[in-house]
Amino acid sequence: MIEQVTFYLGTTLVMVLLIILAQRIKVAYPVLLVMAGLVISLIPGIPVLDMDPELIFIIFLPPLLYEAAWSTSWKELWKWRRIILSFAILVVFVTALSVSLIAYHFIPGFTLALGFLLGGIVSPPDAVSAGAIMKFVKVPRRLSSILEGESLLNDASSLIIFQFAVIAVSTGKFVVQDALLSFLWMVVGGVGIGLLVGWLFMKIHKVLPDNVDIHQVLSILGPYAMYIAAEEAHSSGVLATVSGGLLMSYHRFGFLSGQARIRGYNFWSTISFILNGLVFILIGLDLPQIVSGLGDTSIREAIGYGVLITVALVIVRILSCYGAVVTTLVMRNFITVADTSNPGWKTPLLLGWTGMRGVVSLAAALSIPIQLGNGTAFPQRDLILFITFVVIFLTLVVQGLTLPFFIRNFGFAELDYTKPEEKVDAFIEKQFAELALQYMQEHLTEEELAQPAYKKLIKTNSYRLSANGTPDVSEHVKDLYRHILDRQRQWLIEKNRTTMTLDEDIVRKHLYYLDHEEERLLLR
Repeated sequence: MIEQVTFYLGTTLVMVLLIILAQRIKVAYPVLLVMAGLVISLIPGIPVLDMDPELIFIIFLPPLLYEAAWSTSWKELWKWRRIILSFAILVVFVTALSVSLIAYHFIPGFTLALGFLLGGIVSPPDAVSAGAIMKFVKVPRRLSSILEGESLLNDASSLIIFQFAVIAVSTGKFVVQDALLSFLWMVVGGVGIGLLVGWLFMKIHKVLPDNVDIHQVLSILGPYAMYIAAEEAHSSGVLATVSGGLLMSYHRFGFLSGQARIRGYNFWSTISFILNGLVFILIGLDLPQIVSGLGDTSIREAIGYGVLITVALVIVRILSCYGAVVTTLVMRNFITVADTSNPGWKTPLLLGWTGMRGVVSLAAALSIPIQLGNGTAFPQRDLILFITFVVIFLTLVVQGLTLPFFIRNFGFAELDYTKPEEKVDAFIEKQFAELALQYMQEHLTEEELAQPAYKKLIKTNSYRLSANGTPDVSEHVKDLYRHILDRQRQWLIEKNRTTMTLDEDIVRKHLYYLDHEEERLLLR
């Protein structure tokens, strides 16, 4: 037991060092971590990793999905909802269908049901990898928003396909009517349960004392409660976690104090960093267990099948991206779409090339039952596991290493947020200054305005109290400043919701600063 703990602690240390190295050499850390895990697994005496799929789904998936939903811009998600839904549902289904047909025709022993099973496993791209790569190169906001939104929803649709395929293989039959009803319940039930649990947690946050530690404990319990509640009701835990996370993120300023939001940002940043890093290095460490179960299939044949499926996935995704663009160009003549410009041939190619696979695919493959209901071995389980690993490894390494090259050389222009960030910052700060002066003029008497503390606020024409300001600040001044911060915060939130050309990343930066100002005021 102690040896296992030492091994995992050492693995965590290696993970941190590799991420530091990845940042130095400008390489996406998932690529290095998967390759490092593979190398470590080949060292003699290294413990064989026996990954429990339930452990991956329950421990890793809810917090990662919740953090992604919390960080996602609802404004951007709604703006690009049509293309995001088409990628998360239609493209996933088309990909699973294509993989099913290819596996049925080219891999011995594969039925259409087994092909759909494999397709459901490898169809969802992993946005963590693409997001890590895009930190090194600048891409238009619309592309990152589409990828973020797709990643929140495609896991749910692929896992639904996977579950139906497991039932079809296990029972030997597939009833369309039952499948449609089950699909409807998984979607509606998952979203409904997630919203209900999220609403309950917001109410709990409101009634509890304003203790930062308590709020952090609740924030980590929330995603697990959403996921488990939905799974127990046989609906989609993924959709529940995403919908609940989006709801709480949208209303974060209504039930959390500024101090709780600041601590929560730091807390979830650390949790996401650790979980994402461990997941990718564990993928590489799991190779020996996967290879040992191949049986009669040679490694060379299994690698060939993995390469075949990988190539098919890349081609189908790229073609689907071009199909989505053509559909948008046609449908804009009949309905209002978010974008009326012609994206050209580069944008669909880039979106198609961002289809790296990751943890959800591996966890789904590992969760395939070992035996059927009659006690016989689940057909082709080990080969499906190996093909999944090859797909993950190739897409992460090949696409992950070449994606920055495409982004840099294609020269994508920012079409939605054309104003420089400095100008947007200046505009927001100017509005804050006007709001502060207006509030003081409305709520202070002439005698109060003559006091030094208020003069300072007026003189600076900003919402900022200098760190070297007057040490003795009365409670009345603090109370005034809190109201000013609240008015500035509400103005910025409303401005963000009503102005589609305002970049939410910049908005969140200023909201985060307002929270810092409020916390600093409490410490004075």
